[in-house]
Amino acid sequence: MTQQVPQAPSSEPELSGVRNFRDVGGLPTVDGLRIRHGRLYRSGHLAHATGEDAAFLGSLGLHTIFDFRNAADQKLEGPDIELPGVRNVNIPLTDPADGVEFWRMVRDGDLDQLRQILADGQAAARMSESYRTIIKERTAEHSRVLHALAEDSVPALMHCAAGKDRAGLSIAVTLLAVGVEREAIEADYLKSNDPHRRYKVHRSDSSPAGMSPEVMELLSPLFDARLEYLAAAFATIEETWGTTDRYLSEGLKLTPETRERLRERLLDAG
Repeated sequence: MTQQVPQAPSSEPELSGVRNFRDVGGLPTVDGLRIRHGRLYRSGHLAHATGEDAAFLGSLGLHTIFDFRNAADQKLEGPDIELPGVRNVNIPLTDPADGVEFWRMVRDGDLDQLRQILADGQAAARMSESYRTIIKERTAEHSRVLHALAEDSVPALMHCAAGKDRAGLSIAVTLLAVGVEREAIEADYLKSNDPHRRYKVHRSDSSPAGMSPEVMELLSPLFDARLEYLAAAFATIEETWGTTDRYLSEGLKLTPETRERLRERLLDAG
């Protein structure tokens, strides 16, 4: 029997004020199904969405927007635009005070400061550790998101600041819960590296020195989507719970019935 491949949208929209937007529809599951188009979206923050962006987002029939930013992010970038009839749910995936001093140095620090906190693999190690921490310590938040999706919150859009890390992990966890292939999860995650999707780096010093090649090289691990970061998250699941199924059932408190409802809401019918 030939499996029918769902038709993808003809082109990805160009949103001028929203970075890293995409529909995760079409990703394959281990049992031969696919994520349905128009059910689950991901992006960077919506604070700078233009009128045209808002009109497009409003046409998607969204039920819920999950914003994983914390108070510091929202102070820096601003609140999301509000879309008529769409529920906005803020679920911070990092403590509002976590890393404030670190990110201040990223924005304001001189080259010597940045070398001290980011050089010699420190930046990449920090990113991997943050992925581990979110998986271990934010099970209640991820459980809340997945239960909401299973109940009524689709179509849904998940975002953080760049749409890469906190949203990327939340999307990955959701995809794991409905049985998407690991390689497909990784491929979707890596799309955040596309030049037109990347987060615009905030630096207070806009002089040539402030955005010099060395500074940008030091900062790049923070703004890259690297498989080593996602691998750290997957390894944490296995180290802490043994298997993905135990992580979903014991860590995220998902019953078989809830997982089946998630599949019904997010997957194409077989």
